[in-house]
Amino acid sequence: MNTTIRKGTTSAKDENVAIFTNQTAKFDSAIFSKSELEFVNNEIKKKNKLITVNQYNRYVFLQIIDNTKKEEYKNLESFRKAGEQLTSVLNRFQIKSIHVRSDSTEHEIIAFLEGMVLGNYQFLNYKSEATDNSLHKILVDSKNIKDNQLIELTTVCEAVYMARDLVNEPLNKLNAINLASAFERMGKKSGFKVKVFNKAKISELKMGGLLAVNKGSIDPPTFTVMEWKPSNAVNKKPIVFVGKGVVYDTGGLSLKPTPGSMDYMKSDMAGAAAVGCVMYAIAKQKLPVHVVALVPATDNRPDGNAYVPGDVITMMSGLKVEVLNTDAEGRMILADALHYAKRYTPDLVMEFSTLTGAAANAIGHYGIVCMGDVDSQVKKELNDSANQVYERLAEFPFWEEYDELIKSDIADMKNIGGAIAGAITAGRFLQRFVDYPYMHFDIAGPSFGKSNDSYRGKNGTGVGVRFMFDFVKRKSGKKK
Repeated sequence: MNTTIRKGTTSAKDENVAIFTNQTAKFDSAIFSKSELEFVNNEIKKKNKLITVNQYNRYVFLQIIDNTKKEEYKNLESFRKAGEQLTSVLNRFQIKSIHVRSDSTEHEIIAFLEGMVLGNYQFLNYKSEATDNSLHKILVDSKNIKDNQLIELTTVCEAVYMARDLVNEPLNKLNAINLASAFERMGKKSGFKVKVFNKAKISELKMGGLLAVNKGSIDPPTFTVMEWKPSNAVNKKPIVFVGKGVVYDTGGLSLKPTPGSMDYMKSDMAGAAAVGCVMYAIAKQKLPVHVVALVPATDNRPDGNAYVPGDVITMMSGLKVEVLNTDAEGRMILADALHYAKRYTPDLVMEFSTLTGAAANAIGHYGIVCMGDVDSQVKKELNDSANQVYERLAEFPFWEEYDELIKSDIADMKNIGGAIAGAITAGRFLQRFVDYPYMHFDIAGPSFGKSNDSYRGKNGTGVGVRFMFDFVKRKSGKKK
C-alpha cells in the first residue's frame, strides 16, 4: 500500500495541515491569522466545501462536511467522499505528508481517513512512465482515535488494495494458478492456512462443473481452500466465504461481444479476490472467528474441446445439469464449491460472484444484489455491516416458483432460465447445491468501475472486502 497512517501531533510551522469539521465549528486562531479567518468565513458563505489557505511555508486545508443526514451510515459516506476529495487536491499540490486534525467522532474520522487512503490507490504495473501519487504519509491528530484503530484501518485498506490489484491484472499475468499462488502468499504473510487442489485432485473430487468450464482452456483449474481457525474462536461452526474465480470469461462457445463486455472480463474473478483478501485482513487482525474461504478458478474459453450448449454435466453433488449457455459458467463452478462447503457444517455461507448482467442492469453499481434463505436476524446483521461500509444490499425475492424456470426436459436442471428474473434464477440454481444457511451476493454491478467513482476509483473496486470484514468483526464481539 502506498500510504502509511499513524498518530502524530501538529507542531512545526512548516507542516501541512488538513482540518475537517462541520459548518458550525469555530476555527482555531492559532492556525489562521485574522485576514485568513475572514477569507475562510467568506468561502464558507459561498458554500465552498474544501478551502485552501496558502501560508507560504505550508498549506492548510479546511474541509467542511455536511453531516446532517438522519442515518449515521449516510453521514459516514459523506466523510469518505470528502477524504477522497482532499487526497485528490493533495496529490495535485504534490504534497507528500499531511497532518489531519479533527474533533469529529471516531467513526467519522475513520471514514474520512478510509476515503483518503482508498482514494490514493493506483495500479501502475504496466506503465512505462508511471507517476506515483505524491501522498505517502497521513499523521492523525485527534484524541478520539487510538493506535489500534489506525492499524486496523491500514490492514483493511491494504486488503482492498490487494483485491483491486488482482482484479486489475490481465489474464496473461493472472491465470488460475497465479491466483492460487497469490492466496498462498497472503496466507504466509498474515497467518491463515492455504491448500490448493490441482486438476488431478479436482478430478478425484468429481467437480464436474469446474472441469467442464475448464475444458476449453490450456491452463489447468485450481480449487483453493483457505482457513483461519484461531484457538479462541467464538464460533463452533465456521463462516464460509465462496468466491467465483473465473479469471477470464469469453463466454465460451456462447461467445460474448467484445465492446462493453468481453473487454472487461478479466474482472470476472472479483468475488474470488474479495473472499481471499478478506481472509488476509481477518487473519492479520487476529479476529477470534473461525472462517473458511473457497475459490474455484479457471478461465472460460471456446477451444475445440470446450463444453457446448446441450451438454449434460454431472456435478460434484451428483446432480445433472443441462448446459444451454456456456456463458452461464460461474454458477457451474460455484455449485461444486458450495457442495464442497457442506463438509464444514457451516453456520453461514456467503458467496460472492460477478454472476449476472441482470443484477447489474437492475441496480447498477450502487449496491449488491443479494438473496438467500437465512433468518431475519442474520439478514439484519448483514445489512448493518453493508450499510456501515456503504456497500448496500438490495435483496431480491428467493421464491421457489422461480425453480420452474430452470427445469430441464432431459436433466435435473438447466444452467440458465428464460428472459425474466435472470439474477434470481442464477441464485435458485446455486441454492440446489446447499443444505445450510446461505446468502448469495451478486457483485456484477459494483465490482468494476468503468468511470471514476470517488474513493472507489476506476476499474477494480475491491467491493465486498470491507463488508465481510465488518461482518466478521461484529461476530467477534469487537467494538464496531
